[in-house]
Amino acid sequence: MSRIGSNEILIPEGVTVKQNQDIVFVSGKIGELQQQISNLITVKILEKTIKLNRINDEKETKSLHGLYGALISNMLKGVSEGFTKKLEFIGVGYRVAVQGSLVDISAGYSHNIVFQLPKEVKGVAETEKGKAPILTLSSHDKQLLGAVAAKIRSFRKPEPYKGKGIRYKDEYVRRKAGKTAAATAS
Repeated sequence: MSRIGSNEILIPEGVTVKQNQDIVFVSGKIGELQQQISNLITVKILEKTIKLNRINDEKETKSLHGLYGALISNMLKGVSEGFTKKLEFIGVGYRVAVQGSLVDISAGYSHNIVFQLPKEVKGVAETEKGKAPILTLSSHDKQLLGAVAAKIRSFRKPEPYKGKGIRYKDEYVRRKAGKTAAATAS
């Protein structure tokens, strides 16, 4: 059984944590985040740590205990360090360009896909000759960053035969063997 919820969460330097009834506010040098906490979990904010307690030992309460522990830990890391995800565009003619908050994606369709990034997410496109273009997304909100990266990946998921598509930088795509030529019957 996981004990994530019962661990104390350390507050990094330069991060302030406040609680207003059932909402926890976290602010740091990169940004501000807030999370609503279930009434089954109590939050104690100490000087350098945060402690979560549950009001009973039911299965749902135990799962929420670990969930909110992980969410608050991610919030603290996000506002102090931030998160990044890299997407690789593999395929002939697959390109990506970023102009402000617009991402222009060419992924083998008859038209380019223009995707609007949320204001909390920053994107940088890297193109190097002979290598697949890479889109680096960064944000202080881990949930939003993952959702945006998954949405961009969904425009052209990697296919198993040639490996073309949009994939995460270190993602392993299991390759399948294609059809082999039938033996010529004589």
